[in-house]
Amino acid sequence: MYRYFFKRFIDILASLIAFTCFWWVFLIVGYLVKTKLGSPVIFKQARPGKNGKIFTMYKFRSMTDAKDKNGKLLSDAERLPKFGRVLRSTSLDELPELWNVLKGEMSLVGPRPLLIEYLERYNNFQARRHEVRPGITGWAQVNGRNAISWDEKFRLDVEYIDKYNFLLDMKILFLTVKKVFVKEGISQTGEATAQEFKGSNKK
Repeated sequence: MYRYFFKRFIDILASLIAFTCFWWVFLIVGYLVKTKLGSPVIFKQARPGKNGKIFTMYKFRSMTDAKDKNGKLLSDAERLPKFGRVLRSTSLDELPELWNVLKGEMSLVGPRPLLIEYLERYNNFQARRHEVRPGITGWAQVNGRNAISWDEKFRLDVEYIDKYNFLLDMKILFLTVKKVFVKEGISQTGEATAQEFKGSNKK
């Protein structure tokens, strides 16, 4: 019953409560992003969701548009200023994804939506992460986030799909809050977030 009804009901209820009670947080963060990083305030990117269906994911902007002398964008790490790192470490940049949750494109808990170009690089096991709606947070996020290997992330994603229930989702949400305060696993060494996934030879 939870998988087929209550999970979605909780997603809708939680999103509505967040927008109603914390609209002022959205305004403050949006204003700070505008003044410190510029426009557009909202970063939009196409991501694959449940069954690989493409949707537009929304986040608060966390990087600048800094370019080199030839007009080429600098690396992600070079375009991620201190304020952007604060947004990511506190997960405040993820707040607009609640709109994706309300629309039914995402869930509060599920495998994180990755890049479209990764779709053709997954093996059959890894592709199972698209059997459910992607989440704002997930089992892999509370077990290492970006500091763990891609193989471990995918293993945790599929493990979640096989056993998720109400208690596991509540546990993940609780651990997510804890992770925000501890600030663990925000990025891999030398990367703004994580290294590119280039595929796996494993079937």
